[in-house]
Amino acid sequence: MKIVIAHNRYSSAQPSGENTIVDYEIGALREAGVEVVPFLRSSDEIASLPAHKKAALAVSPIHAAGTQRELAALLERERPDLLHLHNPYPLLSPSVVGTAHEHGVKVVQTIHNYRHDCMNGLYFRDGHDCRDCHGKRWNRPGVQHACYRGSRAQSAVMAVALGVHQGTWRGVDRFIALTDAMAEYLRSIGIRDEQIRVKPNAVADPGVVPLGEGFLFGARLVPEKGVALLLDAWRRADLPGQVLRIAGDGPLRSLVESAAAERDDIVYLGQLEPAERDAALAASAAVVVPSIWQDILPTTGIEALAAGRAIVATRMGGAPFIAGADTAAPAGVAVEPDAEALASGLEAVAKDPSYAANARARYESVFAPEVTLRRLIEIYEELIAAA
Repeated sequence: MKIVIAHNRYSSAQPSGENTIVDYEIGALREAGVEVVPFLRSSDEIASLPAHKKAALAVSPIHAAGTQRELAALLERERPDLLHLHNPYPLLSPSVVGTAHEHGVKVVQTIHNYRHDCMNGLYFRDGHDCRDCHGKRWNRPGVQHACYRGSRAQSAVMAVALGVHQGTWRGVDRFIALTDAMAEYLRSIGIRDEQIRVKPNAVADPGVVPLGEGFLFGARLVPEKGVALLLDAWRRADLPGQVLRIAGDGPLRSLVESAAAERDDIVYLGQLEPAERDAALAASAAVVVPSIWQDILPTTGIEALAAGRAIVATRMGGAPFIAGADTAAPAGVAVEPDAEALASGLEAVAKDPSYAANARARYESVFAPEVTLRRLIEIYEELIAAA
């Protein structure tokens, strides 16, 4: 089996769980004997492009003609069984779907965000959930509010791309939804049931890691990730002897630095390299995922389970599913995105060791590499057999 993996990597200045998952799947597929041909671009390339190519980027989300020529040549040379697409923006464009089909190659896409009809991919604007563009052909509200990179001009291009490619997405052969909730999202934008398969992400197994102490938040310091909510909850919680470690960088860094300067029980670790992130996780007993947006399937939560750490999550997006909050053996709690509720959740996990005790079992049954890889290969095989 030969698979082309197509992905536009997010900027290295913006650490991305999606990049991590793509890298992991490439390695796991190769270890399983699948021949993987990467077709990867990176947003880091943009800064070094000559002026005329930077100018052409204005319309690259719509078509990216040069990229289509490169992909066509690769498909002719490699003759793969399938193309598996992750993020197409801005350097690949959804046109890769048509290019693959022109060469007789079927397409699978994993859905990591809501960008099929929301230009910032978050359903989140100005500090709150936003569905103003849901179900619309042309995303005028997104242009009005400059939802793509804070620019009305770039938002207008993205609005055109989303409108032009509605039909493109309906032609994708299989979509991989990370949760049942994401499968329902796909149905809501006109994707047929027979196009949708559900498979969560996985992370590599770190092995058994002895429990540390305290809580860890590790994510971009942006409003939707909920760090401000977490700091408010931490001030309200009764957690004597506990420490909150915060790792990451972003526009809310000064808020975190001020909180750490005021309190001995808050430690700001800054932006960490992978080995440093592993050490911070090992030093902690639980991970907090306090998102205030519908975060699809936050990788930090899966990493917490793999290391045997409990999870404190808000009832937003996929974090409650990761924690198994509504199962008979939960690996954490899920609360409303409210400071008092989150404070109570922190206290509950600190007092009850059973959540951490359940974490590894949930990882092994739902998110372990052998479980998710088997499901991914089944999806590939099904589609190839249908050719």
